[in-house]
Amino acid sequence: MYPRSFEYVAPSSLDEALAALNDHPGAKVMTGGMSLIPLMKLRLFSPPLVVDIGRVPGLDSIADGNGHIAIGALVRHAATASSDAVASGAAALAQAARLTGDVQVRNRGTTCGALAHADVAADQPAAALALGATMVARSAGGEREIAADDFFVDALTSALEPNEILVEVRVPKAGAGTGSAYDKLGRRGGRSDYAVAGAAAMVTMDGGSVSAARVALTGVGTKPTLATATADALVGTDGSADAIKAAAQHAAEGVTVLEDLYGSVEYKTHLAQVYAARALEAAIAAAG
Repeated sequence: MYPRSFEYVAPSSLDEALAALNDHPGAKVMTGGMSLIPLMKLRLFSPPLVVDIGRVPGLDSIADGNGHIAIGALVRHAATASSDAVASGAAALAQAARLTGDVQVRNRGTTCGALAHADVAADQPAAALALGATMVARSAGGEREIAADDFFVDALTSALEPNEILVEVRVPKAGAGTGSAYDKLGRRGGRSDYAVAGAAAMVTMDGGSVSAARVALTGVGTKPTLATATADALVGTDGSADAIKAAAQHAAEGVTVLEDLYGSVEYKTHLAQVYAARALEAAIAAAG
């Protein structure tokens, strides 16, 4: 199927792109097009104007400094996955990028595009949420920062305004004693497809006990969601296998688990517990 008719512009500067969004209600931004184009071809989405920012300079870099790792709007999944800075400072995000789609998708799609698209079963939103990332949005009126906790609103819905572009995601760098990890079950039984269920975790160890933790789920509800009950149950423990297992049993508490073609509520609740435990185990091992 072909998309409905639409206008297309490829601005050469960010200001031009923001002006196009501001002047054309309903316009949509395209970076890699891995999500937008399929939706348009299925006619599930028909924007009157597509603003392709792929030629805008200065948005394709990963910067390491000021206590965080900054990933620009045009950084491909493959670049996030292979970045030494991301692997050492935000391992869960590198792992999630490595498990995003297939080779073609990873070489074309972007990390910021995946975050802005806010798919219910995407990998990198869960990692960004667990890591406490900050989204940097720009509009013709200026710039604002949005905490990951407030960014994912609902299925395919983020806190971005229609005239804003997600120009950067800033992820705090892991300090001493902090580790993170991401793991999932893919829809085709492997790990290179949308998640039936997945979890990202960040854990800080101090003196042999867990002093801080964050766990985020994907694939089980209407949006990437913090498993706060699991994190709360783990903090103060020794991070042992028994402590992880007990904490992971709370993974779905407070989460609206949805049945779909890939599993019942009971099955997805079970998977949330399994992958929360696996992510926590790997994060604690990484924390040393």
